[in-house]
Amino acid sequence: MPLTASDFDYDLPPDRIAQQPVRPRDRSRLMLLDRRTGRRTHHVFAELPALLTAGDLLVVNDTRVIPARFEARRRTGGRIEGLFLAERSAGQWEVMLRGAGRCRAGEELAVVGDDRVRLTLGEDLGAGRWRVSLAPPEGALDVLARVGRTPLPPYVRRPGALPDAEDRRAYQTVYAARPGAVAAPTAGLHFTDAVLAALAEAGVERASVTLHVGPGTFAPVKGEDLDAHRMHAEWYELPARTAEAVAAARAEGRRVVAVGTTTVRVLEAAGGAGGGRRGWTDLFIRPPAAFRAVDALLTNFHLPRSTLLMLVAAFCSPGSTEGVRVILDAYAEAVREGYRFYSYGDAMLIV
Repeated sequence: MPLTASDFDYDLPPDRIAQQPVRPRDRSRLMLLDRRTGRRTHHVFAELPALLTAGDLLVVNDTRVIPARFEARRRTGGRIEGLFLAERSAGQWEVMLRGAGRCRAGEELAVVGDDRVRLTLGEDLGAGRWRVSLAPPEGALDVLARVGRTPLPPYVRRPGALPDAEDRRAYQTVYAARPGAVAAPTAGLHFTDAVLAALAEAGVERASVTLHVGPGTFAPVKGEDLDAHRMHAEWYELPARTAEAVAAARAEGRRVVAVGTTTVRVLEAAGGAGGGRRGWTDLFIRPPAAFRAVDALLTNFHLPRSTLLMLVAAFCSPGSTEGVRVILDAYAEAVREGYRFYSYGDAMLIV
């Protein structure tokens, strides 16, 4: 029988969903999972350098989260919640709007936080997505720096308001370099400068890719038929120097350790391109997928029925569906052991 979305369901008590990051971030917990035997041991993230091996190549996603959430108001005073998705050209944005059900093309919205900025609604793309025109036509990053807020995922629900500056720091990797993501590559949130220095001291190499994480990363697979699910495309870049480092590691029998599912998708989408590659990927990795470029995976604990969980299950047993049992057994133990789940939660190293 082919796998369905229901095969990736599991029970998670609501109090296991992390609402705050651990401080310092390298004190989060880390489960080590041997995918061949199913053996699991428990650590803290600061121990990662001792769990990797000299010669390992650690590949990280250096995307930088932008303050993509904003608020707008109609002339009637109605409140609209916005999420910036992309800048298609100067002054032309694609956004997701919540509360815009009665809006029509041509309507002008005022952006809260800067009285000068107006958005004029253009094409309704469906599913809450709109094309809009910005006046004055400033660069998106400049505008969002003034009016935007951190695009925390929908399962982070806190009583009361917290300073956005705190989340701007916490919901960002210490090596973030290239602005464009509207969600963090969360496996990287556990790293500190001290951990990175210890990894280098231990002989672990590091290279970077970029994948600008989109809002689809939070979307569960709604239908049962996995073949019918369509991923949202995300922009990625595999630099030539990283492609060469990966090729060298594999030729020499050294492990390629991917930090996060986004990094896996870049390396697998690029298919070993020796000269590097950039473009858009909608690659959906699920059991019984095989893997060409990744030997170990550092990841967080993911939502039921999510494409992220499906990728991790595939990695636990490449070429078969047995990884579903392996990962769900590990998740059940994580629940029993009090691990924290999702974006601000704990981590897992799968070897």
